[in-house]
Formats: sequence, C-alpha cells, structure tokens
Amino acid sequence: MPPTPMFPLQSALLPGETLPLRIFEPRYSELVSHCLAGDGRFGVVLIAAGAEVGGGDRRNDVGVLARITSHVAHGDGRYSLNCALTQRIRVLRWLPDNPYPVADTQAWPDPPASVSAADLARLEDDIWALLQTIAGVRGFRLRRRAEVLGTGAGDDGQRLFDLAARVPIGPADRYAVLAAPGPVERLAVLREAVETVSDLVRFQLSEE
Repeated sequence: MPPTPMFPLQSALLPGETLPLRIFEPRYSELVSHCLAGDGRFGVVLIAAGAEVGGGDRRNDVGVLARITSHVAHGDGRYSLNCALTQRIRVLRWLPDNPYPVADTQAWPDPPASVSAADLARLEDDIWALLQTIAGVRGFRLRRRAEVLGTGAGDDGQRLFDLAARVPIGPADRYAVLAAPGPVERLAVLREAVETVSDLVRFQLSEE
C-alpha cells in the first residue's frame, strides 16, 4: 500500500462524519492537488501537541480515512473541500514531511464483537436525557429523538461512532472513542464520557 497523505487537525473525527475544509497553507495545497489527481483520499489524525499550521506538531497514531466528495479551487492554491470520513486507520510509521505529512497506514476495522441491545439502549437513553437537559438550559426545543440520535442502522461499532458524534464531548474523549479497540470497549469509553458531561451539567445547574 503506498504511503497515505495525512492532515493533522486539532479535532478528533469519527467514521461517518463529514469534514469541510478550507485549504490555504502551501503544503496542504500540494496535498489536495496530489489527492485530486488520484483517488481523493487522505488520512486525518488528531494533533497531540502543537499546531496544524507551520508544522512542528506531535500527532496521534489513530485516525480516519477521508475522501474528497466535492471541491472548489479558488486559485493561488486555495481550496474549499467537502469530505466524507470513512474507515478507521492506524499509523504504522510516520515518514518525513515532503512537504506535507505522510505515513504508512493500515485499515483498522472492528473485531467481530457486539454489545447487548440493552446496554446500547441504556446508553441512548442517557444521551437523550443529557441532550434534553442541555436544550432546556439553553432554551431551545430538540427535534424528535429519532432525528437527533439517528435510527441505529448498521453494526454496533458504527452505531457507537454515530452516537459519539452527537454528544458534546471534547477532543480527548472523542479520540478515546476512536481508539477503543472494538465495540465493547467503545461502549464503555462513551458511557464514561456521557456520565462525565452529565455530572458537569448537573453541577453547573446546582450552582445557579
């Protein structure tokens, strides 16, 4: 497998999400030009430390493969992109930036494991309760539960990614969800993240 062009970001992204990007830095303009000349795919990883502009960042080793679905070239190396985030990937080895980040990667599918329907339903209930509380505090009305949480189509691993994308958790928790080896571990990580946010919201309400 040829080396994968990589785009480190300050966000932890999950399979199934979409990613809009505005490209202006010269090295990433070259990355986009390279991808558009090929299959339109590149990897996205969370930056562990540093900044995405100018290099010198330290990068995590679990990410997502992105596919450019549409683009607009504005000239002078500037692009607007829409990307679909597909499968999870693992970085085997970072290669020298030349000029953009590149790595040897491999797909990292979930193992053949599932979680119980009862555990998944309980997590969905907890997420819905959290979102209802936040909506009440902010004074807005949620859409129907099925619209907000989705229908649950697909395997358990992807369903957990979909649910995590709907919860207001930070980059570290999102990365923990992404890097969990399989659905069982992902459920535990996401449940803990939801409990942490719920406790924080309840504490803030008690202080008002």
